[in-house]
Order: sequence, then C-alpha cells, then structure tokens
Amino acid sequence: MSKKVTPYKNSDQGKKEQVTQMFDTISKEYDNLNRVISFGIDIKWRNKVVDIVGNTNPTTILDIATGTGDLAINLTKTTATKIVGLDISDGMLEVGRTKINKLQLNNKIEMVLADSEEIPFEDNSFDAITVAFGVRNFEHLEKGLTEIYRVLKPGGTFVVLETSVPTKTPYKQGYQFYSSKILPTIGRLFSKDKVAYKYLSDSAASFPYGEAFNNILQKIGFIDIENKPQTFGVATIYLAKK
Repeated sequence: MSKKVTPYKNSDQGKKEQVTQMFDTISKEYDNLNRVISFGIDIKWRNKVVDIVGNTNPTTILDIATGTGDLAINLTKTTATKIVGLDISDGMLEVGRTKINKLQLNNKIEMVLADSEEIPFEDNSFDAITVAFGVRNFEHLEKGLTEIYRVLKPGGTFVVLETSVPTKTPYKQGYQFYSSKILPTIGRLFSKDKVAYKYLSDSAASFPYGEAFNNILQKIGFIDIENKPQTFGVATIYLAKK
C-alpha cells in the first residue's frame, strides 16, 4: 500500500485543498519548469498518448487534470470534435485558456473547473478519457477512477500517463538521486512555491505504479489493461477499456 503524501506537512487542509493551492501558485511557471525538469521528454510521452487515442477515432474526449491544457491541445490532432479539459485548479485553467485562445481552438476545447472525484457529466459521455500526470494527485484514487469509469462510454478508451520508478540498475539509482536531490533544487530555484516540487517527486515515488496500478484499474472494472514503461521506466502509459 502506498503511503499518503501531502504537499504541506504542517497544514490542516486535506490533500485536495493543498494540491489546488499548490497548482494555483505555480500555474504561471508550470509549463517552463516541466520542460526543464523532464528535459523536454514529456512532450514525446504526450505525443504517444495522442497517437493511442487517435487510433480509436474518438468524437468526444475528456482530459482530466488537464492543467494548462498541453494534452488537450495536442488531442485536437485526433478526430475529436469536442474536447473537455477538467481541472481543480483555476490558476492552471486560466493559463490553459490563454493558450487555447491564442491557438483559436475555443470551438474544440472547453476548460471546466471541477473535481475529478465528482465529474459533472452524465454516465457514458466520452469516447476517450486521458489523464497526464494527474492521478497521483487524486485524494481518493479509487473514487476518482470509478468516476472516470462512469463517464466513459462502453468500449471507450482510458489512457493514463504517469511518473513511475525504474526497477533496473543503474536507472533506479539515477532516478532516486534525481528525484530526491535535483528536482526539488530546480523547484526551489525557479518556483515561488518552495514545497511544490518536493511534493511532486515524493508523490511520484509513493504512487502504485506498474502492476499495482493495473490491479486497481481491474478492481474498478476496466478491461484490456496494459502498461507501457517509457524512457527506462521513469514514466508509464496505461491503457484500459470499459
């Protein structure tokens, strides 16, 4: 079982409120820091998610924990005519809306402020649902996944891109050093929130990745579950069907 990780150890707030506050604070610097922290490889991972979803020829897509909308914007390359980006942080959504306006994609992408554990859509609403680097921030993981299952159409595709921990030497040791020492240092240097990037590395390390996450998806009711490790296992793409 994974340990519970919260961003602010001395706070009386729950994880959900803390995560919202954290992402509101770092929203304007999030995109640039992501590129630095991942050496730009996160772009390649998101493109793989777009390819996977695109192969299913969706009409409607829900991108949960959309943040500043990077994945939602990339998903416009698919056949989808309607893409909804959902996030709990209004600060992140505002950055995303600015990007979408500049790209003149308002007719395709709608940004919605909402909780992934209480998705404001009817059962069986979407052909595909994606989450990139967001499921580890769910306060109640199984509740969030159950909501995703509810709004996904039968036969629909669920794709998760999430950080994971390499299991092979020397990648495991290199990842541990980078995530525990380098990543928080970069966050402290470039971010107004001095705790945020330590939380991001801690939450990645505690997330039930690989087979453990597959088992949770299966418990919720998903079928045809696969996990595809990326870049020596520092991230994983999970695929599932309803």
